[in-house]
Formats: sequence, structure tokens, C-alpha cells
Amino acid sequence: MQDTAQQPEGGADGTAGPRSEGRHEMPASAPTRTRARFGFGLLAVLLMVALGVAIVTQVSSTGSGDNLDSARPADLLAVLGNLNQREAALRQEIAGLEQTLSKLEAGGGSSSAALDEAKSKLAALSIQVGTVAATGPGVVLTVEDPGRSVGSEVLLDLIQELRAAGAEAIEISGSGTDPIRIGVDSWVSGGGGNVTIDGRKVAAPFRVVAIGDPPTLAAALNIPGGVVDTVARSGGQLRIEQSPQVTVAALREIKPRQYAQPGN
Repeated sequence: MQDTAQQPEGGADGTAGPRSEGRHEMPASAPTRTRARFGFGLLAVLLMVALGVAIVTQVSSTGSGDNLDSARPADLLAVLGNLNQREAALRQEIAGLEQTLSKLEAGGGSSSAALDEAKSKLAALSIQVGTVAATGPGVVLTVEDPGRSVGSEVLLDLIQELRAAGAEAIEISGSGTDPIRIGVDSWVSGGGGNVTIDGRKVAAPFRVVAIGDPPTLAAALNIPGGVVDTVARSGGQLRIEQSPQVTVAALREIKPRQYAQPGN
């Protein structure tokens, strides 16, 4: 999904960027208004991105409903509790962005406060889109596939379950291949023994590193009828290691814009 929100002109330090031909020079008294507009615009973009993440997370969490039919009541309660916590955290983040934006608009805007807020949110969103490395608690998964029968549908189910359980950063590597950072536009294709992730061939055994709450991620994968059982039915084996510190170092390249351009 591509953002189509207007982007303010100027660099990250609030100074005016290169001007295109035919445009009038800004008076020397305008830098303060320019920085304020920069902060307002960037915060508005961040607010819309946060709303999008909340919607995608909610939709993804409903995609595993079929696997929950045979789950025990205790497992269902654990999943429901995790989803409620995730939803509450997202709603709190959205409310905080809305409150910050309202204060800046009502008070005329402090350029330094707006830039500090924008930089903080930019750092968090950079982790989500995969443009910076990340470290934190999480899980390390190993998928053994001696029969070459674990295909793309199994790996895609694994990625979706991790995301629905609150994973904030994910990377996948195969035998002899460098890790691949999973992003919002990642795709998986191919059958057992012929899996492709984001255009790169990946062979078993697969290694998956995900950052998030370790017990929550492990519980989501171990639900009866869930990913662990799916891998087993495919002839493979999924091992889960919980760790207080894992690193997702693979990065995604930012694709150049094809259609969207900053507005005036």
C-alpha cells in the first residue's frame, strides 16, 4: 500500500530544499511557518500510516479463524487476550498522535516539538517498513523439510500468524541464502522445494527471526491446528526458541515513486 498524503517540502532539519524553476523565492521571515507546516504535514502522514497498520493488523488477525475451530477454550482465551492488548496499544498510539496534532494546530505549532515528534515516529515506522535494523525480545524458528514438501502456503501462514500475534520485525533465510526482511509488500510463491520469497529462491531448512513478545508469538504458533501442526502435516518440523534478545538485520530497499509526487 502506498501513501498518497502530501509531503512537505524541505529536509529533515526543517530547511527549505531545492526549488524548481519558475517558483518564487520565499521571504526570509517565513522559515518558522515552513517548519511548522513541515511538522503538521509529517504528523498527518504518520497518523494515517498508524491507522492503516491498525486496520491491516485487525484484518490479518481474522485470517486464521479456520485454525481456531479445534482450539481449546484456554488457547482461545489466550489468543483473544493477545488481540485485545494489541488493539488497545494501537488505539492508544492513534489517540496520542491525534492529541499531539490537535495541540500543535491549536497552539500555532512549535517547530522543534513537531520535528522531535516526527523523528520519533519516523524511527518506529522505519522498523515496520524494514528500512532499519531492529533488535529486541522475540523468537527464532527453524523449519526442517526433509521431504521438500513445505511450500509457500505454509510459510505464508507462518508469517501471517506472527504478524497477527504482534511481531514488529521479521526476516527469513534459507540454506545458503542471506536473510530476507519481510515487509508490507512481501510475497511468497512456489511449492515444496521450490519456494520464492520476494523474487529470491529460498531452500529448506528455513530460519525465521521475529521480534515481539516471545510467549505470545510462541503461543500463537502452537495453537492446535495452527502453524506447528500445519508444518507437521506437510512432513516437516517447526522448532521454536524464545529469546530475550534477537536481531533482525536484513533491510528492504525503498522503491522509487512511479506516480506520486510531493504536493505544493
